[in-house]
Amino acid sequence: MRLEDGTLAAVPASEVAANRPAVVRSLQRREPLPLVVRRDGRHPVALFPRPLATVSDLPGPKPAPQLVDASFEDRLTAYLKATEEWAPPDRPQPAERHFIRKKRRAAFFEARTKPT
Repeated sequence: MRLEDGTLAAVPASEVAANRPAVVRSLQRREPLPLVVRRDGRHPVALFPRPLATVSDLPGPKPAPQLVDASFEDRLTAYLKATEEWAPPDRPQPAERHFIRKKRRAAFFEARTKPT
């Protein structure tokens, strides 16, 4: 971390991990963090005076993603019904033909990689 006097100080990874929400918030808002600097070694080491992140500071649970969109499902169903009449009745459906081609192609590539 860069200190107010412009020097750099190392912060142990465990300290950063324990205070990650506060560190991220200070970086986003460009606010200084309270640090205790020890200069007894070769390089200064900065520590947080107390755990900065409390349970109330942490963001709440994020809402689960919506996996079903009714309007999209309706549009997709209408499209698939419209394309049913394109498929010849004496052959497999287009999706089945597609997957059959993909299976054959995958088998071809698997055969190429097997040692003989």
